[in-house]
Amino acid sequence: MPLRQELQELAEAARVRRSAEAQAGLDALLDELRRVELDRVCLQVGETAPDFELPDAEGRIVSLDAALQMGPVVISFYRGGWCPYCSLALRALQGALPAIQSLGASLLAISPQLNPGPRATRDKLALAFPLLTDRGNRVARLFGLTFRLPDELVRLYRRIDIDLAAINGTQDWELPLPATYVIGRNGDVAHAFIEVDFTERAEPADIIAALRTLNATAPAVGAMPEPRAL
Repeated sequence: MPLRQELQELAEAARVRRSAEAQAGLDALLDELRRVELDRVCLQVGETAPDFELPDAEGRIVSLDAALQMGPVVISFYRGGWCPYCSLALRALQGALPAIQSLGASLLAISPQLNPGPRATRDKLALAFPLLTDRGNRVARLFGLTFRLPDELVRLYRRIDIDLAAINGTQDWELPLPATYVIGRNGDVAHAFIEVDFTERAEPADIIAALRTLNATAPAVGAMPEPRAL
């Protein structure tokens, strides 16, 4: 089943269960993000991705620059392991990992969630690619992806025991847009999926197609380097 269909089914089931107040709050947030065109002002195709260094689930540092030395890099920003849409997307990326690696690329997933969250998500979903912690959304901000939840949604999230302040170790209640980038070895964005609606994610087949297109002009070789200890 395509990831898009799985996400749609999950979203429809969630909408049925969700209270009218919660649905109104989510709809208002999406309307505002569309109004300010956050998906259009963040990092776009043709622009250069900012370098970064972030810890993985074991505390080892992974850098974009080092990964790019070995080949293209797929970067997926996700909200956290608490998000069921993120879990579906991460599972789908794991399924696509052999194809991604066969094209000489590596895969990095980034969220603001602190450990033990990423470690638990990695183990639960049996993921074989790094889950990096972007504390305070520093890297997501460099990509232009961050937004703050409005107060009414903060209250609703707390009511269902999703305390992002505690999960992310910050008082900002800030999240990144779910976004996926394919970065060429020169550091430029070759493909981007950016959507303000958190129930939509990049289709793995589109990521693989973007890598094939990229490799048609700049074949990538090598494997992702070992991360260094923090």
